[in-house]
Amino acid sequence: MRALVVYESMYGNTQQVARAVADGLATGMPAEVTEIGAAPAHVGDEVTLLVVGGPTHAFSMSRASTRDSAAQQATGPLVSKDQGVREWLAALSTSSAGLCAAAFDTRVAKPRLPGSAARAITKRLRRVGVRVVVPPQSFYVTGTQGPLAAGELERARQWGESLAASFPVPAS
Repeated sequence: MRALVVYESMYGNTQQVARAVADGLATGMPAEVTEIGAAPAHVGDEVTLLVVGGPTHAFSMSRASTRDSAAQQATGPLVSKDQGVREWLAALSTSSAGLCAAAFDTRVAKPRLPGSAARAITKRLRRVGVRVVVPPQSFYVTGTQGPLAAGELERARQWGESLAASFPVPAS
């Protein structure tokens, strides 16, 4: 039983959240974190829980045009430089009928805008045939490039812990 956390991140905020979620998951199961560019196109039976996260761009998952716009605004190097979660999910396959999943996003705290990458990720995961086990979760940044709002990393870690706790530990 193992978790795989896959993330897309432009400025590093979603990357930080992904790592915090994985830290929380690690309290109950082995957890691996991978950036979207290195994520496997096929998720096999060795993964019990797939957690996917990305930044909210233009009310949903990023697209090539919104990633280009983010790159133009960047004051430093980008974390995810090539494909995004949208493209990865379009190509995703799994051989595990029992694969469970969860989705998260990062988004600007104020102004509170409609739309969520996590909700869109959840819909795409369901289309692939994966069972989503919790509602989509958002973590907030204080501006377009961040930083994360106070307390969000701890909240992400706690969310990861609660996800791990929802999976029974197999008897040895």
